[in-house]
Amino acid sequence: MPVPRRFDRRPPERDTTRINERIRVPEVRLIDDEGQQVGILKTPDALRYAQERDLDLVEVAADARPPVCRVLDYSKYKYEQAQKQKAARKHQQQITIREIKFRPKIAQNDYDTKKGHVTRFLKHKDKVKITIMFRGREVTHPERGVMLLERLAEELAELAVVEQRPIQDGRNMTMMLGPSRAVLAEGAEARAPAADASADGKVPAGDASVERPAAEADAKPAEDARPAADARPAEDARPAADARPAEDARPAADARPAEDARPAEDARPAAAEARAADARAADARAAGDRPAAARRAAARRPAAKRAAAR
Repeated sequence: MPVPRRFDRRPPERDTTRINERIRVPEVRLIDDEGQQVGILKTPDALRYAQERDLDLVEVAADARPPVCRVLDYSKYKYEQAQKQKAARKHQQQITIREIKFRPKIAQNDYDTKKGHVTRFLKHKDKVKITIMFRGREVTHPERGVMLLERLAEELAELAVVEQRPIQDGRNMTMMLGPSRAVLAEGAEARAPAADASADGKVPAGDASVERPAAEADAKPAEDARPAADARPAEDARPAADARPAEDARPAADARPAEDARPAEDARPAAAEARAADARAADARAAGDRPAAARRAAARRPAAKRAAAR
């Protein structure tokens, strides 16, 4: 198992510019602090010339014959160079490349979701690399990937430009999309008002998120400070006499008798039930005296015929 490094053993980055005593060549072409060429001098004489003016002798062109040296304040020179590099990086636009992967058999919902991600990346001025991944025998149908990529580029034509056409790379197919000029122009227009506002020290009139000055806020009386006399009486504070009696509080005399308490119309009198029971008993006795075939025939006849037979 390899032992991790605890310390960075690389040598520190050092300034390779040769100044003062680090200049080892016998003679140099000297340029003074005002940019005028003095001529070719011996290195000790050029160093003495710089020290008399409390400046440094800096080698600016080491490949020349003889090397060119200049008299200047090296610390100030390094600071100015660092500031120039910082300003260049500030105005330089950093480009970020995002990647979205599709499948040739992607469903519509997944396609819409990933298309939304691509749209978001393009609006942030990022480049988007679209990758179609083929698996198994899908690689034998590259036309499906081309159709999918062309469909995406057509639907995002207002936001994106195709910087790289679909290219087959093994089992993957890639296409590069970049933000269109309209998107880049919108970003430039959005930065321009902010820069103008910061330069003038004023806020654009359309910016409603900035608070008004205190003097302007105090000029208008607060709406919440209206006198209490103007307040309308609360509707809930009306006297109780106006309250209507609750409908549920009506006397019980008005209550109608429950429908379930009425006598059932379908209920037959007890006498009718008794007569029916006697008729069934008589039929049973009569059926017991007859043969089995007659009993079965009697059972099949309707009740009306049995009554007529009795």
